[in-house]
Amino acid sequence: MTTQTHYDWLKLADRVVKGHEVTPAEALAVLNSEDGELLNIMQAAYHIRREYYGNKVKLNMIVNAKSGLCPEDCGYCSQSIVSEAPIEKYAWLTKDKILEGARESIRRKAGTYCIVASGRRPSNREIDHVAEAVKEITRTTDLKVCCCLGFLNEEHARKLADAGVHRYNHNLNTSKDNYGHITTTHTYDDRLDTVKQASSSGMSPCSGAIFGMGESLEERVEIAFALKSLGADSIPCNFLNAIEGTPLEGRKELKPIMCLKILAMMRFVNPTKEIRIAGGREVNLRSLQPLGLYAANSIFIGDYLTTEGQAHTADWGLIEDLGFEIEENALS
Repeated sequence: MTTQTHYDWLKLADRVVKGHEVTPAEALAVLNSEDGELLNIMQAAYHIRREYYGNKVKLNMIVNAKSGLCPEDCGYCSQSIVSEAPIEKYAWLTKDKILEGARESIRRKAGTYCIVASGRRPSNREIDHVAEAVKEITRTTDLKVCCCLGFLNEEHARKLADAGVHRYNHNLNTSKDNYGHITTTHTYDDRLDTVKQASSSGMSPCSGAIFGMGESLEERVEIAFALKSLGADSIPCNFLNAIEGTPLEGRKELKPIMCLKILAMMRFVNPTKEIRIAGGREVNLRSLQPLGLYAANSIFIGDYLTTEGQAHTADWGLIEDLGFEIEENALS
């Protein structure tokens, strides 16, 4: 039986704003809190969010530059070698198609354009292909470019940074102890190494997790502190969308209230960082999506890699209805 520890959440948030670093026990208390405490917790998370980001919301758009054909066995992913999901599979988009996506990103008021490709690690040729597109994007627009291309070595990280890639995404996905349950073709430490490689090259580290894959509440806290230790500047919080045809098909562990508690916990642990509501928000948060932005300050807009998001105009309306403001072409 779990013993409830009662907190004055707003007082704790005020301490965080003044420099207090929450403990794992305090972070776990957020997740263990009674559902009736939710609005108090979200108010407290908003107190921290407002201190560092006001009411601004950063928008990010993804282009799936290479779909499927991945040799990894990640159980959550429709593009993996073990997936039977009926997705579109194709090799690299042309440079013109990638540039077209950048222009669409601007039309959707997104400040960050995310070039994502399936696969274990990019080849020299693929790195050069992305670098050429990025150079053109940064030459002709004010967009911030993020790449997510798999594992990186030092040479590839340097090439991307030199081309103008501002941020590199490589999610930890889950806790170290849970990792072997979702993937066997690489390790948690492999992922840590790539985040560190991206950071040492001068690119801003972007790393987050997919919640709802069998991890315990304690492991969710562990993930938050691991990301803090890595110095992740941007933290995507994905909630498992258990795609039919993947090994995790049918898994449904999260309720909207728990998703909100996870976002709030992440804000308490990483108060100054960009917390992004990412994949699975529509199917997991459902009608409570707007509340998520009281903790998070960033969302993906439009479709994800192989699943549909809601219309970008619906997200614009959601932000406007909250009285928040889109941070167009956010460059920080």
